[in-house]
Amino acid sequence: MAMNGKQSLRHGRTAYHFQPAKNWINDPNGPLYYNGMYHFFYQYNPHGPTFGTGKLSWGHSVSGDLVNWAFLGTALDPTSPFDADGCWSGSATILSDGRPAILYTGRDADTLQVQNVAFPKNPSDPLLREWHKPSCNPVIPQPADVTGNNFRDPTTAWLGRDGLWRFAVAAEVDGVGSTLIYRSADFLRWERNAAPLHASPDVPVWECPDLFPVAEHGVQGLDTSASGAGVRHVLKLSKAADEDYYAVGRYDDEADTFVPDDGDVSSWRRIDHGHVFGAKTFFDARKSRRVLWAWVEETDGEADDVAKGWSGIQAFPRAVWLDGDGKQLVQWPVEEIATLRRKRAVLLGAKVESGGRREIAGVETLQADVEVVFEIPNLEEAEALDPKWLQDPRKLCVEQSTTVQGGVGPFGLIVMASGDMHEHTTIFFRVFKIDGTYKVLMCTDLTRSSTKAEVRKPVYGAFVDVDVEKDRSISLRTLIDHSVIESFGGGGRTCITARVYPEHVATGRSHLHVFNNGSDAVKVSKLEAWELATASVNVEDDGLIAL
Repeated sequence: MAMNGKQSLRHGRTAYHFQPAKNWINDPNGPLYYNGMYHFFYQYNPHGPTFGTGKLSWGHSVSGDLVNWAFLGTALDPTSPFDADGCWSGSATILSDGRPAILYTGRDADTLQVQNVAFPKNPSDPLLREWHKPSCNPVIPQPADVTGNNFRDPTTAWLGRDGLWRFAVAAEVDGVGSTLIYRSADFLRWERNAAPLHASPDVPVWECPDLFPVAEHGVQGLDTSASGAGVRHVLKLSKAADEDYYAVGRYDDEADTFVPDDGDVSSWRRIDHGHVFGAKTFFDARKSRRVLWAWVEETDGEADDVAKGWSGIQAFPRAVWLDGDGKQLVQWPVEEIATLRRKRAVLLGAKVESGGRREIAGVETLQADVEVVFEIPNLEEAEALDPKWLQDPRKLCVEQSTTVQGGVGPFGLIVMASGDMHEHTTIFFRVFKIDGTYKVLMCTDLTRSSTKAEVRKPVYGAFVDVDVEKDRSISLRTLIDHSVIESFGGGGRTCITARVYPEHVATGRSHLHVFNNGSDAVKVSKLEAWELATASVNVEDDGLIAL
């Protein structure tokens, strides 16, 4: 059966995360809400489960709820001189007349990276199945000062107060990692702004930029063209062969420049402290929210991808907004995930003693949504934190693993555990004292996630910006889906996404526990573990039943 259902969830295939029925995917491209439908475009190799030579297409799927998806085939294919070597990343924009438009990077017949546009052949088709690439492409040839052939990934465009469209694109300009701005009145003839939106000499190559407005107060999302009082901007950049970083700051729509509050890029925050890449947001006008997508690549071997016939998934869509402190983003799974909730296990007011572990039974925990609040009655035992660790929380998680008893923590969840505990993944917290205040460390430890040898099993870590002294509690939400674990600490202030490949799931059940290895007891004031149904995600023989 060619279903993304329980019958065929083998080789780590997910139950409710976005992935095609087969083949390779990477960056999210051009998500948008149009005429009552959610559209998701993505980097896609229709010919196999690897990146291959990079001669990629844009896959296209549609949904009514961001959970169930129908595959419509490819929207863009490398068939023209200006994209003959690949239709690479880009974005979608709703124009002033209501029509959508695509901006994307083509690798032309000489493998040069250039910028192209595409428009729907029939804008009244709610599924936007066919796209036209006009002959005036490339609308922006590669500029002479671009070095290393690094000129790619145009953003969603926004409308300035002067009535001109703008978009940003990543470029290496004379060896400097830059984000350039182009302006146009008609979306076809573009002019480069003299100054870059942002440039950082320390990083020669950025990719997948995203510039979007956020409300200074509240959780509501803003249209990409929003500006003025009460509006800040976020610039997100992907560091080549690394991770996604962002800064909150001020965008000047006259000079077309962005000034981050945090200054130097070395102090920018991570979108996710596990491993995601190429994150892209869109404004969901249906629910007035901003939604983030991000590619989560495989961390086993290419031979595994070939054997299973697919590679890559997307993180579950997240609503994003500016935290009340004005310094960081909060990310939270979109509310539609609740439509998949079935059976529930609950734990209320349970004390977990030092060295204790308690199983949460009664639900299938291979595809689950777990929310837990830990109460910390006593902070007196918190250990002192050496300031050197502030710059390397991941290494601190390695050195202070779950087996090392602490003052306050480690405590948290054990997920994807085999019955004999030979395989398991831990998501946990520790509380430290420093300079008269407290710091909360969050870790995801994959070192025992799989007995399989050829799999990356890192430890991820980050600090969570919460006032644990005031709250006397810390929350954790973890989405578990066969080969991916997404965790949200402190209400979504810190996110850690990880791929796991446990072998026990092929023949046995997976288990979920809460644990505490701190010197004092912690209290689980509330834990809810929901078993999640299998969504209909790009089922090959499904047609549009999912809608």
